[in-house]
Amino acid sequence: MNVELSVVMPCLNEAETLAICIKKAQGFFERKNIVGEVIIADNGSTDGSQQIAKDLNATVINVPQKGYGSALRGGIEAANGKYIIMGDADDSYDFENLMPYIMKLREGYDLVMGNRFKGGIKKGAMPFLHKYLGNPVLSFIGRLFFKSKIGDFHCGLRGFSKEAFYKMELKTTGMEFASEMIVKASLKNLKIAEVPTILSPDGRSRPPHLNTWRDGWRHLRFLVLYSPNWLFMVPGLLLMLFGLITSAFLIMGPVSVGNVNFDVHTLLFTSGFILIGFQFILFYGLTKVFTVENELLPKSKKYDRLFKFINLEKGLITGFVLVIVGIVLSFLAYSDWQATGYGNIESTAILRRVIPAITLMLLGVQIILFSLFFSILGLKK
Repeated sequence: MNVELSVVMPCLNEAETLAICIKKAQGFFERKNIVGEVIIADNGSTDGSQQIAKDLNATVINVPQKGYGSALRGGIEAANGKYIIMGDADDSYDFENLMPYIMKLREGYDLVMGNRFKGGIKKGAMPFLHKYLGNPVLSFIGRLFFKSKIGDFHCGLRGFSKEAFYKMELKTTGMEFASEMIVKASLKNLKIAEVPTILSPDGRSRPPHLNTWRDGWRHLRFLVLYSPNWLFMVPGLLLMLFGLITSAFLIMGPVSVGNVNFDVHTLLFTSGFILIGFQFILFYGLTKVFTVENELLPKSKKYDRLFKFINLEKGLITGFVLVIVGIVLSFLAYSDWQATGYGNIESTAILRRVIPAITLMLLGVQIILFSLFFSILGLKK
């Protein structure tokens, strides 16, 4: 008979709790008349976990590449089921109560996430920092960056179809594999559902593999790097907008706020904001091209329009125009300095030409270099 459900458990020295997890999953198959299999994705156990799994007729897949994500990917790829449910082998998740996941998958959902905050977190099941800081903050960032409605980004018990797994094209090898799955599913517009899940205390006597700060940072880093809009575009636009507005006022003359007088010295800083903001925006463009061309992010209609709007020729023309304007302003400033007999520049009017001139020339050179590199990255286009 065709296997409908594969329960995949990553394993690294889980001898204390592995047997009970396998038995719970197999018991679920029997009670609900589901044709299923248990896949143990072993990541190099040395405590006899492999033999325990074999004695219980579970399929053991040896995954040599270290990491939570590597182990799961190896087990999922070897699974025969139409649907996959992955969960930790530490007895913190109830493999006897998987029917809510199956029902959603049968309804046509591509990814079904557990939500421990809705289902219930038993006393001692989740560390204080994870419960009140790590999970809520990272889940909020994920919802904000990727317009996802998932309330618990890091629930380890989740189900998906084998077809959806290949659509997601997951790449990461560590704990951030959990975040990547939701991010890729959201970016590829897969159907996602959420079901309440109860989290119980870890059944092992040893400390968990999870490292609070290291793995939390890896999740955060992944979310940020996969959202170039928030990492580069948004702060870049804000800096440039602030720099342009304040520079425009300061070029016309000094600005006083109460007893504080802002003049050309402040203009230097506001011009710097323009350049820094523009650098952020350039990095957004380069990151976008790199991630799409290397299949790290899906290609969108906006991406194709990006190449129609930005190309080498337009970039070179714009860059050279800005450089020429900067040079013209520099000559005007030079003429003013010449009129003073090349003495000390006491008039701020000259600096009001010099600073914009340098800023424009730097922007022009940046645009020229960006256009060249942008075209190289997108050479396939």
